Amino acid sequence: MIDFSSFFSRLNTHKLARFQAHFEREIPVHFDEKRFSELATWLDAHANLPKLEAELDCSSSVSVNFKQTPTDEQKTMLDQAFRSLIPWRKGPFQIGDLYIDTEWRSDWKWQRVLPHLSPLKGRKILDVGCGSGYHVWRMLGEGANWVLGIDPTPRFVVQFELLKHFAPDSKADVIPLTLEQMPRPMDFFDTVFSMGVLYHRSSPIDHLKELRACLRPGGELVLETLVVDGPEGYSLMPQERYAQMRNVWFLPSVATLEQWLKRCGFDDIRCVDLNQTSLEEQRTTEWMPSHSLKEFLDANNTDLTVEGLPAPKRAVITAKRRAAKGS
Repeated sequence: MIDFSSFFSRLNTHKLARFQAHFEREIPVHFDEKRFSELATWLDAHANLPKLEAELDCSSSVSVNFKQTPTDEQKTMLDQAFRSLIPWRKGPFQIGDLYIDTEWRSDWKWQRVLPHLSPLKGRKILDVGCGSGYHVWRMLGEGANWVLGIDPTPRFVVQFELLKHFAPDSKADVIPLTLEQMPRPMDFFDTVFSMGVLYHRSSPIDHLKELRACLRPGGELVLETLVVDGPEGYSLMPQERYAQMRNVWFLPSVATLEQWLKRCGFDDIRCVDLNQTSLEEQRTTEWMPSHSLKEFLDANNTDLTVEGLPAPKRAVITAKRRAAKGS
């Protein structure tokens, strides 16, 4: 099993011990080898990682730098461990000489988002739907006091732990929960990220309220989601699939999204980036060999999905939790 003791010790450090029983109950339920048939294989990959002294650099990329050159046998062990967790979606990662070319160039998104954030140094941060934890590491690289990532997919939790194996004392944790499974209200985090999650929620308003409940009053929300062009009040709901995804519910206009945020108790709402996803940013790679964005778009018009809907466009919104009581 993955050792979540560093997470539990941080609950006490940050005066969140009142939630310990909740997490002790929930985490094993959602990280159970009986429920997830491949989990035992992934845990074996983690357990078989070679013991190598290393430093994890998160400043301009996410790189594991070994203090001594691994032997050929150790390189093989590394390669086998990381490949056993394919597909890798968020990244990229550099593990010594091993380059993990993930489906998403998540570093490009980070470059677009970072200039618009309140400084992350010293902050306590929650990353909702963090996947492999790429952005968790980048947040830590900005000097965060603690970064907690949550994601319900065990594969992604173990992917994060493969990196953390080489930086066990890092102030970063990922636990296998959804936002809905978090205790609330926490009223705790300085910054909460929700990137690529809102459109998967059948009730986006509830998602925004749950994000708000995680923030301290005055804390900052960073929300990235799919949007469409249109006036305030307009939102697209696909009939069945969107870009071959079944679990897409609402794609609002930016004005509608801002309206939702205001109604849910946020102020200082700003759209800081609007970007149509390119075929260079999301694509099939050796480390994610399945279909990707290219196969999800109309072959004759990349401004449309295969269903004839507007191609993926993503907005980044920043907002502050309204500080007034009862808001």
